[in-house]
Amino acid sequence: MRKNIVAGNWKMNTTLQEGVKLAEEVNEALKNVTPKCDVVICVPFTHLATINGVIDSAKLGLGAENCADHLSGAYTGEVSAPMVASTGATYVILGHSERRQYYGETSETLKTKVRLALDNKLTPIFCIGEVLEQRENGTHFDVVKAQIEEALFDLSAEDFGKLILAYEPVWAIGTGKTATDDQAEEMHAFIRGVIADKFGTEVADNTSILYGGSCKPSNAAALFAKPNVDGGLIGGASLDAASFMGIVNAF
Repeated sequence: MRKNIVAGNWKMNTTLQEGVKLAEEVNEALKNVTPKCDVVICVPFTHLATINGVIDSAKLGLGAENCADHLSGAYTGEVSAPMVASTGATYVILGHSERRQYYGETSETLKTKVRLALDNKLTPIFCIGEVLEQRENGTHFDVVKAQIEEALFDLSAEDFGKLILAYEPVWAIGTGKTATDDQAEEMHAFIRGVIADKFGTEVADNTSILYGGSCKPSNAAALFAKPNVDGGLIGGASLDAASFMGIVNAF
């Protein structure tokens, strides 16, 4: 059975001290409860090792927001998958729309990053999704299918089964817009079908697909009630422990 997952993506927010405080607050909120989902926080590189030392990894997973497409070498400023893993992190977000848009990440680049993440026992949270123009001109299904095929279809079924997917309607990130429950379910069901066609129904049925477009405590329960929505990749609402836990508790 696939897992329900709520993962926070802090993006470029919080100083180290602020991040440790936030992580401690989430960790404390989880101390005496058993949520009906896995809970993960993905934090800036600078925070990883310190936060790993203050959270209970049995209750709260830790991830990075990116990793490099090289193992090591003369790539000033980059952080490799082995470096991420050495901090105690076990997840990494790859292919986020902001990385694609602002830093020109391509499917070829992401294919390499996914391989390096898996080789270093990191669980990729792989992001896919369309921009507003693509949604409005009706190419959104083609765009999402191509993102999956181009970056992930060279994997074996076994390795694909180690991934988490996150559908981000890019037009609903930070805009205040949210895909309707039915729009999210429609795309998640489509994604699961694409996986089934390539890797079989068992792999598809066991792949967690998260919703990543302005999920909040107020709309999380309705989204999570949909059969193909297995949780959320949470941006702004993950920067407040109470809001983040409101989404966790939506399950």
